[in-house]
Amino acid sequence: MAQTSIITVNEKASEITEKLRKFIKFDNEQEDQVYTAYKEYMQATLDLKNVTNVEEGVREKINALLEDKMQAILSEEQYLRYKEFPKE
Repeated sequence: MAQTSIITVNEKASEITEKLRKFIKFDNEQEDQVYTAYKEYMQATLDLKNVTNVEEGVREKINALLEDKMQAILSEEQYLRYKEFPKE
C-alpha cells in the first residue's frame, strides 16, 4: 500500500508539473524544483488523509508552504501566471 501511495504521489506531481510547464513555460531547473515542491505537497496532503483528527490550520499551512516554494522558484511574471493556473 505504501509503495502504491509513493507511485501515485510521484505520478500526480509529474502530471501537474508537466501541465504547469506548458502553462507557465519554465526551464528544466525550475521544472525539477516544481516537481519536488509538488511531490512534497502531495505527500503531505496524502499523509493528512490518513490522520483521523487533523489540527485546525494544518491544511492552510501546507497550502501556504507550497505557495511560498512556488514563489521562490518562479520569477514574478511566472508566479502571476501560476496564480492563474486552474486548480484541480
